[in-house]
Amino acid sequence: MPLETPARIVSELASHGYNAEREAVTRIADTPDPSATLERALETLPDDALKLTTDHVESVIEPTENGEGTSNTEPDRENETTGAPTQSHPSVSTGTDAASSTEPGASAPPETGGSRDVDTSLRAIEVANDMTGQSTGTGEYSDFVAVFRDRYEKLAGKLRGRVNHRPTDATENMGGGSDAALIGMVSDIRSTASGHWLVELEDTNGTFPCLVMKDRPIADLVQQLLMDEVIAVEGTLADDAGILFVDSLYFPDVPRTHSPSTADRHVQAALISDVHVGSQEFMEDAWHRFTDWLHTSEAENVEYLLIAGDMVEGVGIYPEQDEELDIIDIYDQYRAFSEYLKEVPGDMEIRMIPGNHDAVRLAEPQPGFDEELRDIMTAHDAQVHSNPSLVTVEGVTVLMYHGVSLDEVIAELPDEEASYEEPHKAMYQLLKKRHVAPQYGGHTRLAPEDRDYLVMEEVPDVFHTGHVHKLGWGEYHNVVALNSGCWQAQTEFQKSVNIDPDAGFAPILDLDTLSMTVRKFS
Repeated sequence: MPLETPARIVSELASHGYNAEREAVTRIADTPDPSATLERALETLPDDALKLTTDHVESVIEPTENGEGTSNTEPDRENETTGAPTQSHPSVSTGTDAASSTEPGASAPPETGGSRDVDTSLRAIEVANDMTGQSTGTGEYSDFVAVFRDRYEKLAGKLRGRVNHRPTDATENMGGGSDAALIGMVSDIRSTASGHWLVELEDTNGTFPCLVMKDRPIADLVQQLLMDEVIAVEGTLADDAGILFVDSLYFPDVPRTHSPSTADRHVQAALISDVHVGSQEFMEDAWHRFTDWLHTSEAENVEYLLIAGDMVEGVGIYPEQDEELDIIDIYDQYRAFSEYLKEVPGDMEIRMIPGNHDAVRLAEPQPGFDEELRDIMTAHDAQVHSNPSLVTVEGVTVLMYHGVSLDEVIAELPDEEASYEEPHKAMYQLLKKRHVAPQYGGHTRLAPEDRDYLVMEEVPDVFHTGHVHKLGWGEYHNVVALNSGCWQAQTEFQKSVNIDPDAGFAPILDLDTLSMTVRKFS
């Protein structure tokens, strides 16, 4: 197996019983043939050595590997500049020229993954909310009760500071005309004969009807509601205390005072999704241009690649899909994707989550890949977490969610609040609701677990989705919301449902400023 990453080199050394200096591992990874370099280093180590040193590695590197006149030192990163824009919204630039040309005297980018001059010891990455291997749901009634109770308690906790909540059974016993407030899960929404809105709220004690008058300013908020989301209302009880006339309505929401975290050095992440290897419409040339660009000096600060699902096209996802497949077997699709992933520089950290085209269960939360798929997906030691997962990269929290629920949000809410042309606005709604898939029983399949993994317990700094194949970005209460488009040209099925994809784009996020540049490779 080729030693494509420092992590693999360390693992190989450990299997022989050796530790190593970090610089020694970096030097091996930087050589054209890390496997051969490591083999020579191990063969010439003294019998009593316990650690592989940098000096020993240098002694076995052949002159052609070291490169005449080439410095082995790390660049002064404090003085590096990338020309990245500092505005809060990304600009779009074409990556074709950078990917296909080199400076005079420079060598062409490698065709397969190789290491760049990157100090990987500076990296810090953590993952939370990954339920891979933690699934406990059996589909019993009690499982559904447990997960909805967990959702209610978590989201109600974010609303209790906004209103003086009393349980539904206590509200029923209050006197008519009293001021009252409720926190509940939306169990029904309907309009009355007079055009007012009747919203049924449910808590752990019961249900209570709430009336929003059509002439109240908050009436527009009712059109943003989805079934099963948790909200708070306050108002006045009717004379018989049988209904609450609503004056105010609150969502769990992201605080307007949210202050995002940033990295303490200049480092970037590429955020992509929906590669769809195996489809006849997979944009292979655009992918090659993207990975070639990653090997250029212009991309030297791009140290992370975050992929939000649908690595492959899958099988049997939509009617007559087999007629649009370039690779029929699902495992062969993953083998091909792994080969394409090898074109990415070997020192990049890669984190992925599955999507609805991937070979995992459709019901969310979706666990990461099983062992058979992980064995296939060996390129770069890419880590596959569950959908959704909260990935913290150098202090910046990125909520990665594939985005199947966006279809439902866009279908249910008014066009000005959510549309395919501006998918980030639908993401704003999920941030407002603090849940990535609030509505149960619709098109989004949800699985009961011991807790609700779909609640946004922590406010992310970046919300990254895919699925809808449209490029859109913006900020909501200082949270960067990005839907990253796709790498698949329009299929016949997409034509039939009027989907015109934004394909071949790679959003590049500056982790130290949260500014973004969107590069086009199609």
